[in-house]
Amino acid sequence: MRRRRGLRVLLAGVLFAVWALAAGGCSGSPDERTLVVLGPWTDGEEKPFKEALKAMEKKTGHSYVYKGTRSLRETLVAQLQAGAPPDVAILNSPGELVEYVKAGDVHWLPERVAGAAVPPWAPTVTVTGPNGGAQTRAYWVPIRVDLKSLVWSRADADAEDADPVWCLGMGSGATSGWPGTDWLEDLILQRSGPDAYEDWATGRTEWRKTAPLWREWGRMMTADGRSPGTEALADFELLDDGRYGLLNRGDCTHEHQGSFIRRHYGDDVLPRPTSEYLDGARSAAQGGENAFEVSGDMAAVFRASDAAWDLLGRLTSEEARTSWANAAQAGERPFFPGGTTSSVPPSPGTQGVQDLFDSAGQICFDASDAMPPTLRDAFHRAVLEFVGDPGNEALLTRLLEQLEAERKLQVLDNSFVLDDLCANAVGE
Repeated sequence: MRRRRGLRVLLAGVLFAVWALAAGGCSGSPDERTLVVLGPWTDGEEKPFKEALKAMEKKTGHSYVYKGTRSLRETLVAQLQAGAPPDVAILNSPGELVEYVKAGDVHWLPERVAGAAVPPWAPTVTVTGPNGGAQTRAYWVPIRVDLKSLVWSRADADAEDADPVWCLGMGSGATSGWPGTDWLEDLILQRSGPDAYEDWATGRTEWRKTAPLWREWGRMMTADGRSPGTEALADFELLDDGRYGLLNRGDCTHEHQGSFIRRHYGDDVLPRPTSEYLDGARSAAQGGENAFEVSGDMAAVFRASDAAWDLLGRLTSEEARTSWANAAQAGERPFFPGGTTSSVPPSPGTQGVQDLFDSAGQICFDASDAMPPTLRDAFHRAVLEFVGDPGNEALLTRLLEQLEAERKLQVLDNSFVLDDLCANAVGE
């Protein structure tokens, strides 16, 4: 019995040590210890953000540690299960954030930072408490945003008499398939308009009604007798020879991708709206609106303290944004709600994106990122299967039936709680 008790004490000591390391290994009150920020930027993309954090340290006296990972969901879930979440996590999926809100892992925004919850990146969430009472609050703020509904190409590839040869690459690790869902979301937005897009993204429209857009995308992928094959399953940005950027492969002329892809290209690759490549995209159904899909990196507090709320406020401040932008290279300058500022001249690609941001009439948040995670993941899988045989009607019917079954389950579980995915872009 003594031996077993000694073993229990030893195990307790080991578990405590592991917990302390996971929590940052710091002692003291929450406002004295190092604050941990978990985020999605790696491979050098995180350097400007870390520079901005260093500039904040000089102002606040706090220490900030940034931990970047491409496996953001898996990392955060593991930390929550270990009882050692980061102080602040930066996520790009409102659908996932809603799950954390429902579980009580995310703290709602106090009044002093709630004003930074800018739509459509940070819609309010209504949560029903244990006593049945419902409260509607904001839980996260956007700290960096990106413009989608873009097609990138070189000037010599955009001759009026040349049909696009579309770059294809669906691979992205555990989230493979999202470049394809981006295509379908954009087609729905451009063909049907923001209202129909929002109804579909928030679970109010049956998936079978999207079938014509899947067929259209399939025809674009297989133009001139092309067959996507294994090419479509390649990495969305990394080439076999170690270079980045699908346009650098030499076998395609146009790439449908968000504004972040500009970091892989020189000044000769510029963006244009997707609508310019779709006959009849600006239809009466769209109401003549110049609509763009957007995405964002949103910050939420998982360990509440005055220092954490102070950090959240600073991350959305003009001072922090300027520091972040100045530390970035011209082709990697981040965009923010309301525009970007920097003393460094922008690259042509960055300026092109900003001009399109400024021209937008409506902006709509990435639909799959706003869906409940199980439906989003099913959408990713369906895209990967579809690109293998895009002309197979029986396959498309089966995939849409599977997605519709998942949508109905999420409706029954009351998982669709985000409504306002589109907003007027004036001032963005």
